[in-house]
Amino acid sequence: MSEENYKTASFEEKMKMIYSKMSEKQKKDSREQVIYMCKDYCGKCPSYEGTGEESLAFCMEGKSSVITAKKACLCGECPISRTMSLRWGHYCTDDSALELSRSEK
Repeated sequence: MSEENYKTASFEEKMKMIYSKMSEKQKKDSREQVIYMCKDYCGKCPSYEGTGEESLAFCMEGKSSVITAKKACLCGECPISRTMSLRWGHYCTDDSALELSRSEK
């Protein structure tokens, strides 16, 4: 897939392209990078702050069992959302992008 096609690809297309070619170690490393990047977004989000939640990267990991109230959402500002063409928000209360994608079908 060319760079231009990648930029316009849907979340589902990007997931197929990226993860189908990754080894388990590469998937683990990618997960760790996403979690690191999420500190500045999930970790500072009004829905997250003050809840006692310690997990991050809800777009990848799934919804929180701690966060229950939907407040303002920073998901749309996160570089992961832009890079992966995520089209949802409030992953901490709704579910991972993959699960939200599946529920649309």
